[in-house]
Amino acid sequence: MIELRTPAEIDEMRAAGRFVAETLATLRNETKVGTNLLSIDRRAHDMIRKAGAESCYIDYHPSFGASPFGKVICTSVNDAVLHGLPHDYTLRDGDLVTLDFAVSVDGWVADSAVSFVVGTAREEDLRLIDTTERALTAAIDSATVGNRIGDISAAVAAIAHGDGYSINTDFGGHGVGRTMHGDPHVPNDGRAGRGFPLRSGLVLALEPWFLATTDELVTDPDGWTLRSADGSRGAHSEHTIAITEDGPIVLTDRSFLGVD
Repeated sequence: MIELRTPAEIDEMRAAGRFVAETLATLRNETKVGTNLLSIDRRAHDMIRKAGAESCYIDYHPSFGASPFGKVICTSVNDAVLHGLPHDYTLRDGDLVTLDFAVSVDGWVADSAVSFVVGTAREEDLRLIDTTERALTAAIDSATVGNRIGDISAAVAAIAHGDGYSINTDFGGHGVGRTMHGDPHVPNDGRAGRGFPLRSGLVLALEPWFLATTDELVTDPDGWTLRSADGSRGAHSEHTIAITEDGPIVLTDRSFLGVD
């Protein structure tokens, strides 16, 4: 069921969005060559506890998950792009890292992701990350009253295809509210003018993600981590937004913190 939020409810959601933004900014700043993925998870867990928030991941067990996730943040590295289960891995120079984080604050959820390189960056990785970020900007700009879900999807696809990347539509954006994943599904490819009409009060997590040379995924033995089928690297950018009569509000905006 697709739910619309009142202006007062959207205001209440700002606290979750701000906490997610601040946490990702902090973790991105602290994540360097030599950082262990389990340390990132412990740091995120500590920040959740101190804020009195609730993790959306630790007990998360959808049909595609082998077991409850058991951690509080997704840490995807290099050819991993989604649902990266934190494990005992120490980051190396040039690793491409995606942090994906969702929590509930006072009963409202926010969800966001950022990709970056630790140490010396390869040009092709920076290009891939930049494509996801520009696709996310295009998606947000298309999230206006009177448009449709397909307009968001088409905006994402135009950026990706224009940069030479193919698109997997198995996982994409989604509704956000009292739970992390709700209707509607927002694929990263689609036809403009099609799909559910965008209305004021609709809150969405928009998340363009692409792989360098494929659109096929394989699942790790951990039952969660999704990697490219050909070993090429992936990147993922995500924000939670609220659609209003005055335009989209980016609830997880990090720009005020000096982080895109």
